[in-house]
Amino acid sequence: MQTRKIGRTDLPVTEYSFGAAGLGGLYRECTRDAAMATLDAAWDAGLRYFDVAPYYGLGLAERRVGDFLREKPRDSFVLSTKVGRLLHPVPEGAVPDYSYVKPLNFDVQYDYSYDAIMRSVEFSYARLGLNRIDILYVHDIGVYTHGAARNAVYLKQLLDSGLKALEELKAGGVIAAYGLGVNEVPVCLEVMRRADIDCILLAGRYTLLDRSAVAELLPLCEMKKTSLIVGGVFNSGILATGPVEGAHFDYMPASSEIREKVGAMERMALERGVPLAAAAMQFPLNNPVVASVLLGTAKPESLRRNADALRHKLSSEDFAAFEPYTLVAPELGLEAVRA
Repeated sequence: MQTRKIGRTDLPVTEYSFGAAGLGGLYRECTRDAAMATLDAAWDAGLRYFDVAPYYGLGLAERRVGDFLREKPRDSFVLSTKVGRLLHPVPEGAVPDYSYVKPLNFDVQYDYSYDAIMRSVEFSYARLGLNRIDILYVHDIGVYTHGAARNAVYLKQLLDSGLKALEELKAGGVIAAYGLGVNEVPVCLEVMRRADIDCILLAGRYTLLDRSAVAELLPLCEMKKTSLIVGGVFNSGILATGPVEGAHFDYMPASSEIREKVGAMERMALERGVPLAAAAMQFPLNNPVVASVLLGTAKPESLRRNADALRHKLSSEDFAAFEPYTLVAPELGLEAVRA
Protein backbone atom coordinates (compact mmCIF):
# COMPACT_ATOMS: atom_id res chain seq x y z
CA MET A 1 0.00 0.00 0.00
CA GLN A 2 1.22 3.50 -0.82
CA THR A 3 2.41 5.81 1.95
CA ARG A 4 2.45 9.55 2.60
CA LYS A 5 4.58 11.48 5.07
CA ILE A 6 3.26 13.27 8.13
CA GLY A 7 3.74 17.03 7.89
CA ARG A 8 7.37 18.10 7.73
CA THR A 9 8.53 14.87 9.39
CA ASP A 10 10.05 11.82 7.73
CA LEU A 11 7.36 9.54 9.20
CA PRO A 12 5.47 7.63 6.49
CA VAL A 13 1.95 6.25 7.07
CA THR A 14 -0.11 4.04 4.81
CA GLU A 15 -2.84 5.85 2.91
CA TYR A 16 -5.39 3.69 4.69
CA SER A 17 -5.04 2.99 8.38
CA PHE A 18 -6.85 1.29 11.23
CA GLY A 19 -8.88 3.07 13.91
CA ALA A 20 -9.27 0.98 17.06
CA ALA A 21 -12.24 2.56 18.88
CA GLY A 22 -14.42 -0.46 18.07
CA LEU A 23 -11.93 -2.82 19.69
CA GLY A 24 -12.79 -1.18 23.00
CA GLY A 25 -16.44 -2.17 22.62
CA LEU A 26 -17.85 1.06 21.19
CA TYR A 27 -21.66 0.64 21.12
CA ARG A 28 -21.39 -3.17 21.11
CA GLU A 29 -19.26 -5.81 22.76
CA CYS A 30 -16.05 -6.80 21.02
CA THR A 31 -14.54 -10.04 22.25
CA ARG A 32 -10.78 -10.53 22.31
CA ASP A 33 -11.03 -13.10 19.52
CA ALA A 34 -13.00 -10.66 17.34
CA ALA A 35 -10.47 -7.90 18.07
CA MET A 36 -7.51 -10.04 17.08
CA ALA A 37 -9.29 -11.29 13.94
CA THR A 38 -10.07 -7.71 12.92
CA LEU A 39 -6.47 -6.63 13.45
CA ASP A 40 -5.32 -9.63 11.39
CA ALA A 41 -7.66 -8.56 8.59
CA ALA A 42 -6.30 -5.00 8.73
CA TRP A 43 -2.73 -6.26 8.53
CA ASP A 44 -3.57 -8.62 5.66
CA ALA A 45 -5.16 -5.69 3.80
CA GLY A 46 -1.86 -3.81 3.99
CA LEU A 47 -2.77 -1.31 6.73
CA ARG A 48 0.36 -0.46 8.69
CA TYR A 49 -0.75 2.60 10.66
CA PHE A 50 -2.79 1.88 13.79
CA ASP A 51 -4.53 4.53 15.90
CA VAL A 52 -5.82 3.96 19.40
CA ALA A 53 -6.55 5.94 22.59
CA PRO A 54 -6.78 5.38 26.35
CA TYR A 55 -10.47 6.32 26.13
CA TYR A 56 -11.37 3.43 23.82
CA GLY A 57 -12.78 0.83 26.17
CA LEU A 58 -11.06 2.68 29.06
CA GLY A 59 -7.74 1.05 28.31
CA LEU A 60 -9.04 -2.10 26.64
CA ALA A 61 -8.27 -1.10 23.06
CA GLU A 62 -4.70 -0.10 23.91
CA ARG A 63 -4.12 -3.49 25.53
CA ARG A 64 -5.45 -5.33 22.48
CA VAL A 65 -3.60 -3.27 19.90
CA GLY A 66 -0.39 -3.63 21.89
CA ASP A 67 -0.82 -7.40 22.18
CA PHE A 68 -1.26 -7.65 18.42
CA LEU A 69 1.56 -5.34 17.38
CA ARG A 70 4.03 -6.75 19.89
CA GLU A 71 4.50 -9.74 17.59
CA LYS A 72 5.33 -7.54 14.58
CA PRO A 73 8.73 -6.02 13.73
CA ARG A 74 8.67 -2.56 15.32
CA ASP A 75 9.71 -0.71 12.20
CA SER A 76 6.98 -2.37 10.12
CA PHE A 77 4.13 -0.25 11.52
CA VAL A 78 3.26 3.22 12.83
CA LEU A 79 1.34 3.64 16.08
CA SER A 80 -0.54 6.63 17.45
CA THR A 81 -2.37 7.10 20.72
CA LYS A 82 -3.81 10.08 22.55
CA VAL A 83 -3.48 12.31 25.59
CA GLY A 84 -5.96 14.49 27.45
CA ARG A 85 -7.78 11.85 29.48
CA LEU A 86 -6.18 10.14 32.46
CA LEU A 87 -7.70 6.85 33.59
CA HIS A 88 -8.23 6.03 37.26
CA PRO A 89 -9.65 2.79 38.69
CA VAL A 90 -13.21 2.53 39.99
CA PRO A 91 -15.14 -0.36 41.58
CA GLU A 92 -16.90 -2.85 39.35
CA GLY A 93 -20.32 -1.52 38.46
CA ALA A 94 -19.22 2.09 38.94
CA VAL A 95 -17.90 2.70 35.42
CA PRO A 96 -19.84 5.57 33.79
CA ASP A 97 -21.58 4.90 30.50
CA TYR A 98 -19.33 6.27 27.75
CA SER A 99 -20.98 4.05 25.11
CA TYR A 100 -18.38 1.29 25.56
CA VAL A 101 -19.73 -2.19 26.28
CA LYS A 102 -17.75 -4.18 28.86
CA PRO A 103 -14.88 -1.70 29.19
CA LEU A 104 -12.19 -2.00 31.84
CA ASN A 105 -12.99 -0.72 35.34
CA PHE A 106 -11.77 2.84 34.99
CA ASP A 107 -13.15 6.36 34.76
CA VAL A 108 -11.59 9.36 33.03
CA GLN A 109 -10.26 12.68 34.21
CA TYR A 110 -9.67 15.40 31.62
CA ASP A 111 -6.30 17.07 31.94
CA TYR A 112 -4.30 18.69 29.14
CA SER A 113 -1.42 19.98 31.24
CA TYR A 114 2.30 19.20 30.98
CA ASP A 115 2.33 16.79 33.91
CA ALA A 116 -0.82 14.98 32.80
CA ILE A 117 0.46 14.47 29.25
CA MET A 118 3.72 13.01 30.55
CA ARG A 119 1.82 10.69 32.89
CA SER A 120 -0.57 9.68 30.11
CA VAL A 121 2.31 8.61 27.88
CA GLU A 122 3.79 6.44 30.64
CA PHE A 123 0.41 4.82 31.30
CA SER A 124 -0.04 4.12 27.59
CA TYR A 125 3.37 2.43 27.42
CA ALA A 126 2.25 0.10 30.20
CA ARG A 127 -1.09 -0.75 28.60
CA LEU A 128 0.41 -1.22 25.14
CA GLY A 129 3.41 -3.18 26.32
CA LEU A 130 5.42 -1.34 23.67
CA ASN A 131 8.38 0.96 24.13
CA ARG A 132 7.66 3.42 21.31
CA ILE A 133 4.71 5.55 20.26
CA ASP A 134 5.10 7.38 16.95
CA ILE A 135 2.34 10.00 17.11
CA LEU A 136 0.48 11.60 20.01
CA TYR A 137 -2.84 13.37 19.50
CA VAL A 138 -4.46 15.74 21.98
CA HIS A 139 -7.82 14.03 22.29
CA ASP A 140 -11.16 15.84 22.15
CA ILE A 141 -10.06 19.33 23.07
CA GLY A 142 -12.78 21.75 21.94
CA VAL A 143 -16.33 22.96 22.42
CA TYR A 144 -17.70 19.88 20.67
CA THR A 145 -16.80 17.75 23.68
CA HIS A 146 -16.59 20.16 26.60
CA GLY A 147 -18.79 23.19 25.94
CA ALA A 148 -17.34 26.68 25.82
CA ALA A 149 -16.80 27.33 29.54
CA ARG A 150 -14.97 24.10 30.39
CA ASN A 151 -13.05 24.13 27.14
CA ALA A 152 -11.59 27.55 27.95
CA VAL A 153 -9.97 25.97 31.02
CA TYR A 154 -8.69 22.94 29.13
CA LEU A 155 -7.40 24.98 26.20
CA LYS A 156 -5.45 27.18 28.60
CA GLN A 157 -3.88 24.06 30.10
CA LEU A 158 -2.84 22.89 26.66
CA LEU A 159 -1.48 26.21 25.44
CA ASP A 160 0.24 27.11 28.72
CA SER A 161 2.04 23.81 29.30
CA GLY A 162 0.64 20.81 27.43
CA LEU A 163 2.15 21.76 24.09
CA LYS A 164 5.52 22.16 25.81
CA ALA A 165 5.33 18.52 26.90
CA LEU A 166 4.58 17.37 23.37
CA GLU A 167 7.39 19.46 21.92
CA GLU A 168 9.83 18.07 24.49
CA LEU A 169 8.78 14.51 23.65
CA LYS A 170 9.31 15.16 19.96
CA ALA A 171 12.60 17.01 20.40
CA GLY A 172 13.88 14.13 22.53
CA GLY A 173 12.98 11.55 19.90
CA VAL A 174 10.34 9.91 22.10
CA ILE A 175 7.69 10.58 19.44
CA ALA A 176 8.02 11.52 15.78
CA ALA A 177 4.97 13.79 15.53
CA TYR A 178 2.09 15.29 17.49
CA GLY A 179 -1.18 17.06 16.84
CA LEU A 180 -4.90 17.11 17.62
CA GLY A 181 -7.49 14.34 17.52
CA VAL A 182 -10.87 16.08 17.34
CA ASN A 183 -14.33 16.20 15.77
CA GLU A 184 -14.52 19.93 15.05
CA VAL A 185 -12.79 22.53 12.91
CA PRO A 186 -12.79 25.68 15.13
CA VAL A 187 -10.38 24.34 17.77
CA CYS A 188 -7.97 23.23 15.02
CA LEU A 189 -7.86 26.77 13.68
CA GLU A 190 -7.41 28.23 17.16
CA VAL A 191 -4.51 25.95 18.08
CA MET A 192 -2.82 26.19 14.67
CA ARG A 193 -2.80 29.98 14.85
CA ARG A 194 -0.85 29.76 18.11
CA ALA A 195 1.37 26.71 17.59
CA ASP A 196 2.93 24.58 14.90
CA ILE A 197 1.61 21.01 14.93
CA ASP A 198 2.45 18.12 12.63
CA CYS A 199 -0.95 16.59 12.08
CA ILE A 200 -4.66 16.55 12.88
CA LEU A 201 -6.83 13.50 13.16
CA LEU A 202 -10.14 15.04 12.13
CA ALA A 203 -13.29 12.93 12.37
CA GLY A 204 -16.26 13.58 10.13
CA ARG A 205 -15.44 17.09 8.88
CA TYR A 206 -13.70 16.36 5.59
CA THR A 207 -15.82 13.71 3.97
CA LEU A 208 -17.73 13.14 0.78
CA LEU A 209 -20.73 14.68 2.56
CA ASP A 210 -19.40 17.10 5.19
CA ARG A 211 -16.93 19.69 3.86
CA SER A 212 -16.58 21.79 7.01
CA ALA A 213 -12.78 21.70 6.77
CA VAL A 214 -12.58 23.09 3.24
CA ALA A 215 -12.99 26.84 3.68
CA GLU A 216 -10.32 27.57 6.32
CA LEU A 217 -8.65 24.46 7.71
CA LEU A 218 -7.36 22.90 4.50
CA PRO A 219 -5.68 26.10 3.28
CA LEU A 220 -4.11 26.62 6.72
CA CYS A 221 -2.86 23.01 6.77
CA GLU A 222 -1.35 23.48 3.32
CA MET A 223 0.35 26.70 4.37
CA LYS A 224 1.75 25.27 7.61
CA LYS A 225 2.54 21.80 6.19
CA THR A 226 0.23 20.12 8.69
CA SER A 227 -1.15 16.75 7.61
CA LEU A 228 -4.74 15.63 8.03
CA ILE A 229 -5.62 12.09 9.00
CA VAL A 230 -9.30 11.70 8.21
CA GLY A 231 -11.52 9.62 10.46
CA GLY A 232 -15.27 9.13 10.39
CA VAL A 233 -15.39 8.98 6.59
CA PHE A 234 -18.84 7.39 6.75
CA ASN A 235 -20.20 10.22 8.96
CA SER A 236 -21.44 7.80 11.64
CA GLY A 237 -22.67 5.29 9.10
CA ILE A 238 -24.84 6.89 6.46
CA LEU A 239 -22.14 6.94 3.78
CA ALA A 240 -21.71 3.19 4.29
CA THR A 241 -25.35 2.15 4.60
CA GLY A 242 -26.86 4.72 2.27
CA PRO A 243 -30.03 6.67 3.19
CA VAL A 244 -31.84 3.73 4.78
CA GLU A 245 -34.37 4.17 7.55
CA GLY A 246 -32.52 4.62 10.82
CA ALA A 247 -29.26 5.70 9.18
CA HIS A 248 -27.06 7.86 11.41
CA PHE A 249 -25.20 11.08 10.66
CA ASP A 250 -22.92 12.78 13.17
CA TYR A 251 -23.86 10.26 15.91
CA MET A 252 -27.59 10.99 15.57
CA PRO A 253 -30.43 9.78 13.34
CA ALA A 254 -30.07 11.43 9.94
CA SER A 255 -32.62 14.07 8.97
CA SER A 256 -34.68 13.80 5.82
CA GLU A 257 -32.52 16.52 4.25
CA ILE A 258 -29.35 14.53 4.91
CA ARG A 259 -30.94 11.34 3.59
CA GLU A 260 -31.93 13.12 0.38
CA LYS A 261 -28.38 14.39 -0.16
CA VAL A 262 -26.92 10.97 0.47
CA GLY A 263 -29.51 9.38 -1.79
CA ALA A 264 -28.38 11.61 -4.64
CA MET A 265 -24.74 10.75 -3.90
CA GLU A 266 -25.52 7.04 -3.85
CA ARG A 267 -27.17 7.23 -7.26
CA MET A 268 -24.20 9.12 -8.69
CA ALA A 269 -21.77 6.56 -7.31
CA LEU A 270 -23.74 3.63 -8.67
CA GLU A 271 -23.96 5.30 -12.09
CA ARG A 272 -20.17 5.18 -12.07
CA GLY A 273 -20.13 1.55 -11.03
CA VAL A 274 -18.78 2.31 -7.57
CA PRO A 275 -20.34 1.60 -4.15
CA LEU A 276 -21.04 4.74 -2.14
CA ALA A 277 -18.72 3.48 0.62
CA ALA A 278 -15.83 3.26 -1.84
CA ALA A 279 -16.39 6.85 -2.93
CA ALA A 280 -16.47 7.94 0.73
CA MET A 281 -13.20 6.18 1.54
CA GLN A 282 -11.37 7.49 -1.52
CA PHE A 283 -12.53 11.11 -1.48
CA PRO A 284 -10.21 12.60 1.20
CA LEU A 285 -7.04 11.28 -0.44
CA ASN A 286 -7.66 13.45 -3.49
CA ASN A 287 -6.22 16.29 -1.41
CA PRO A 288 -2.45 16.05 -0.83
CA VAL A 289 -2.89 17.59 2.64
CA VAL A 290 -4.46 14.27 3.69
CA ALA A 291 -1.90 11.67 4.76
CA SER A 292 -4.22 8.79 5.65
CA VAL A 293 -7.85 7.69 5.96
CA LEU A 294 -8.79 5.73 9.07
CA LEU A 295 -10.99 2.67 8.70
CA GLY A 296 -12.53 1.80 12.05
CA THR A 297 -14.40 -1.42 12.76
CA ALA A 298 -14.53 -4.33 15.17
CA LYS A 299 -15.56 -6.88 12.57
CA PRO A 300 -13.04 -8.61 10.29
CA GLU A 301 -15.66 -9.06 7.58
CA SER A 302 -16.34 -5.31 7.54
CA LEU A 303 -12.64 -4.58 7.22
CA ARG A 304 -12.31 -7.01 4.33
CA ARG A 305 -15.44 -5.61 2.66
CA ASN A 306 -14.08 -2.07 2.86
CA ALA A 307 -10.70 -3.16 1.54
CA ASP A 308 -12.39 -4.92 -1.38
CA ALA A 309 -14.47 -1.82 -2.13
CA LEU A 310 -11.30 0.20 -2.65
CA ARG A 311 -10.67 -1.70 -5.87
CA HIS A 312 -13.39 0.49 -7.44
CA LYS A 313 -11.66 3.73 -8.43
CA LEU A 314 -13.04 7.23 -8.93
CA SER A 315 -11.19 10.14 -10.51
CA SER A 316 -10.93 13.73 -9.30
CA GLU A 317 -13.39 14.69 -12.03
CA ASP A 318 -15.87 12.15 -10.70
CA PHE A 319 -15.71 13.64 -7.23
CA ALA A 320 -16.51 17.13 -8.51
CA ALA A 321 -19.98 15.90 -9.40
CA PHE A 322 -20.77 15.25 -5.73
CA GLU A 323 -20.14 18.81 -4.59
CA PRO A 324 -23.70 20.18 -5.05
CA TYR A 325 -24.87 17.70 -2.41
CA THR A 326 -22.31 18.49 0.27
CA LEU A 327 -22.84 20.45 3.47
CA VAL A 328 -21.02 22.34 6.19
CA ALA A 329 -21.78 21.48 9.81
CA PRO A 330 -23.57 24.32 11.62
CA GLU A 331 -21.61 26.21 14.24
CA LEU A 332 -21.84 24.79 17.71
CA GLY A 333 -23.62 26.92 20.28
CA LEU A 334 -21.65 28.08 23.29
CA GLU A 335 -22.92 25.23 25.45
CA ALA A 336 -23.26 22.57 22.77
CA VAL A 337 -21.63 19.37 23.93
CA ARG A 338 -21.67 16.19 21.88
CA ALA A 339 -19.57 13.76 23.87
